[in-house]
Amino acid sequence: MNGTPRIPRAPTEQPAQAPSETGSTVDKATLRRQLAARRAAIDGADKLRRDAQIGALLLAWCAQHRIDTLGVYWPLQGEVDLSATFATLADQGVQLVLPVVLARHAALGFAAWTPGQAMHKDAMGVAVPAQPTMVARPPALLVPCLGFDTRGFRLGYGGGYYDRTLAAPPRPLTAGIAYRCQLAAFDTQAHDVALDVVLTEAGAVAAAAGA
Repeated sequence: MNGTPRIPRAPTEQPAQAPSETGSTVDKATLRRQLAARRAAIDGADKLRRDAQIGALLLAWCAQHRIDTLGVYWPLQGEVDLSATFATLADQGVQLVLPVVLARHAALGFAAWTPGQAMHKDAMGVAVPAQPTMVARPPALLVPCLGFDTRGFRLGYGGGYYDRTLAAPPRPLTAGIAYRCQLAAFDTQAHDVALDVVLTEAGAVAAAAGA
């Protein structure tokens, strides 16, 4: 797991804006490009520092909720790289699982994963275990965010895989993972599912009601 150089955005800046029902200046496609550029600009040393801060929060979150099985993710396009934290969790006895795309417009499947296991890229270019052992949806799940808002809603890449995965009960405990500069304002739809918490290098900056 690795990333490319990035630059920070001050946490005091206002969230990026996407369209509202009454008018807008930025559509979601444009917002996605802006957020991706923001994340891609964080420099390497600063990214490592931020990733470590988020990793420490994740360890505390897992301990708080006594998580023994956790859905994680393989970072893409400059997403937060928590590979060191995943290794620590595995050493602590937490069973890790990775999402697997089973079909378009379908919920994700999950495969058991151990850091260091042989991997290959699927048809979408995402790393998955080379010889996957499929397991049930985990009771706790990390969800990488391209953007997020103060209500705990996530802006992804538009595929809808995580929304479909979270739609079926019982709903897993969810933690979004993002940098503070990914905070944005955007409209949501009826099928969107708020996350329980979003962890950033600035702390847990968004949470769904009742989290």
